[in-house]
Amino acid sequence: MSRSGKVAIGAAAIVAIAGGLVITMLVRRPKPIKRLTLEGAVIRGSSQADRELPLSDVEITAMGGLAIESCKSGVSGFFKLVVPISTRTDSPVTLLFRYTGYQPLELPVTGGAKLYVAKMIPTAQQHAATLLGPQVTISNISVRYTVKTTTAVNVGSSVKAFQVVNTGNVPCKDTQPCSPDGKWKAAKASIVLDAGEGNVFRNARVSCVAGPCPFTRITPQDLPGGVRTLSLTAYDWSDTATFVVEAEIFHPMESDDVRTSYPVILGRVLNFTVPPSAEGVCIEADISGDPIVFPLGPDPDIPWAECHGRVNANKAQVYRCELAPGYRF
Repeated sequence: MSRSGKVAIGAAAIVAIAGGLVITMLVRRPKPIKRLTLEGAVIRGSSQADRELPLSDVEITAMGGLAIESCKSGVSGFFKLVVPISTRTDSPVTLLFRYTGYQPLELPVTGGAKLYVAKMIPTAQQHAATLLGPQVTISNISVRYTVKTTTAVNVGSSVKAFQVVNTGNVPCKDTQPCSPDGKWKAAKASIVLDAGEGNVFRNARVSCVAGPCPFTRITPQDLPGGVRTLSLTAYDWSDTATFVVEAEIFHPMESDDVRTSYPVILGRVLNFTVPPSAEGVCIEADISGDPIVFPLGPDPDIPWAECHGRVNANKAQVYRCELAPGYRF
C-alpha cells in the first residue's frame, strides 16, 4: 500500500474514533435536574373548620421523581420535601400519606409554587373505638403554671449633705473649673452613695439648700434609678454652697407566682398556650369526679390523652392534647 493510502486510512480511523467519542459523550450526558420543593400541612378532615386539627408523625412519601423522598409531619402538621425531577420529562409527582387510624391519602402534585393541605379521614374502626364503649368523664379542666416575678421592698433611705467650698468674684483666668460663661473661678465636689449588696436606689434627687444656689450646677441633672451606686458632682462659682442628696433604698426579691388559665376544647382535643417564662406546667382535672394533677414535662405523658408541646414564633409554649379512646370531656 502506498504511503498516501496509509495516511488516508489513519485519518479515517481517527475521525471514526473521534465520532465515537462524541456519540458516547452525547449518550452519557446527564439529564438536566431541578429540585421541586413541596410544603404543606397534614390535618384531620372534617366538615367543621375548628375540628380540622393538625396531625403529627404522619409518614409522607413523594413518588414519581428521580428519587423517592420521605419525611414525617411535625407537631403543627407541617411538612417539607425536596424532590429531584427531570426537566426533560413531565412525569407527575404524587404525595402518599400514611397514618395509623386514618385512611391512606394520595395527593397529586402540580408544582412547587403551592401550599398543599392534606386532609386525612379517620378509619371507621378508629371512629368506633373513640366513641363506643364506656366513657370516663374528664371535667373541671384548668392549666396551672408558675412564672418568676420580681418585687422590690423598701428597706430604707439614704440622705447625705455635702458642700462645695469656694470664694466668689474671683476671675477664672482660664483655670478650670470656671463658671459656664468662663468669667469666674469655680469649685466642685463629688459624692458617691452605695445602697449596699443586693439593693438599688430609687427616686434619687439632689438639690442646693444653702448658699448662693443660683450660681451652682449639678451633674447629672437626672439621677438614674435601679442602680446600686449613685455618683454626682456639684459645681459652685460663687461663695460656698450646701447640697443634699436623698434616695430610697429597695431590695429586689424574686418569687414564683402561680397562674391559672383554661384550655379551649374543640371536639376531643384541648388546646392551650402558656407564656415563654412559664415553669411547672400541669393540667388539673376531675377524673370521674376525683381531682387529679397531671404534670406536663418536656415529653408530656398523660394516661387519658396524647399531648404534644411546641414553641411558636413568639416563643409561647403551645400544647395540644387529644383524648384517648374511652374518655370524653
